[in-house]
Amino acid sequence: MGCFSCFDSKLNPHKDRDDREQLHQTAPSNISRLSSGADRLKTRSTNGSKREFLGLKDMPDVQIAAHTFTFRELAAATSNFRPESFIGEGGFGRVYKGRLPRGQVIPFQVVAVKQLDRNGLQGNREFVVEVLMLSLLHHPNLVNLIGYCADGDQRLLVYEFMPLGSLEDHLHDVPPDKEPLDWNTRMKIAAGAAKGLEYLHDKANPPVIYRDFKSSNILLKENFFPKLSDFGLAKLGPTGDKSHVSTRVMGTYGSCPRAAARPLIGDVVTALSYLANQAYDPGIVPGQVHGISRSENGEGGGGSGRKWD
Repeated sequence: MGCFSCFDSKLNPHKDRDDREQLHQTAPSNISRLSSGADRLKTRSTNGSKREFLGLKDMPDVQIAAHTFTFRELAAATSNFRPESFIGEGGFGRVYKGRLPRGQVIPFQVVAVKQLDRNGLQGNREFVVEVLMLSLLHHPNLVNLIGYCADGDQRLLVYEFMPLGSLEDHLHDVPPDKEPLDWNTRMKIAAGAAKGLEYLHDKANPPVIYRDFKSSNILLKENFFPKLSDFGLAKLGPTGDKSHVSTRVMGTYGSCPRAAARPLIGDVVTALSYLANQAYDPGIVPGQVHGISRSENGEGGGGSGRKWD
């Protein structure tokens, strides 16, 4: 695990140790209100059965920056949620491509509209957390929440449209006529996703534990720019706690039984950013330097033609 700290010391010899603390202090402090607001749900009686509904209006201490839409507006934007507008489905709802009217210069804005399952109580809780989290957290590598709809028993979320889909779409079941992601693009996506986690872990106040880091939740904008999405499972972390990385990847390539042995997310960002900035040439294979093999360059092997190991 020492490689991450090596990257950090070699690439940033003049790194200011106070940078992280300063950014932590400037992060939105009102996110601490989520601990009580996210759990406050309103119970109503419908046809004799009790169901839980979102009570955003019951939380006057939290400023919601996202726009409020009516169900009719979002139905019109998605052509009444027709199959032609359907772009994906998750555990708590279906996602549709929509077009919101804007003005004369830009006639419409393309968005992604997630319609949550109206019968899922857990989905409603996640809806509360999602709206509050993305209203208070802002970073280039977090998906932008444009607005929401809490019209009757309808729960919808409106996001910026990510034209390249999710990372999962480019890793699994890739059709034969589609090129797989090259190494440079993979490192670029990994570095961007890590920066999003670093913001949540080290710069939000208090820290936010994402809890749902997977390829289907890494959405891709133009040029494969990554953004983390789906914050319904996120929760607040303890203030002042060091943020370590413990994912399935770490379990695959090495066990980290103790938190102290895990790399800090800042060190992971440094390492991945370094790799993302290294030009990878698939034409140069191991055993070649600028297209010339070791034996051709008159080094070693006694002219046997053996490549480097």
